[in-house]
Amino acid sequence: MANYRVEDVDGIGETLGSKLRRVGIKDTDSLLAACKTPADRKRLAEKAEIAPKRILSFANMVDLYRVGGVGSEFAELLEAAGVGTVPTLARRNPANLTKSMMEINEAKKLTRRSPTEKEVTRWVEEAKTLPRVLTY
Repeated sequence: MANYRVEDVDGIGETLGSKLRRVGIKDTDSLLAACKTPADRKRLAEKAEIAPKRILSFANMVDLYRVGGVGSEFAELLEAAGVGTVPTLARRNPANLTKSMMEINEAKKLTRRSPTEKEVTRWVEEAKTLPRVLTY
């Protein structure tokens, strides 16, 4: 998994990033580690003064980064296609998901390019083997 600055996560930016840094969250690895359970996420939300729903959304996105080839752009596109978590990705049909992502990207221009079916198939297969980090 690539480790990114916390500000590079879609939707965080500088303002929320500074709140997270203030409580010790500087990158995607530390964000994921701080968000494993609902209690962890609640505690982080309170300390950082960020809504719990947003913390969960950021945690899910960063969890998707663990899948090889899924960075912030593709995580955003996956989320737009209804795939917000690694377990959800593991259950998806690669051909259908690829088609859906292509249509969404054509309409919304979220990424420079849409992933290929081969890439999406690899993501789905990898998601099936990844250990679960987040509990709900």
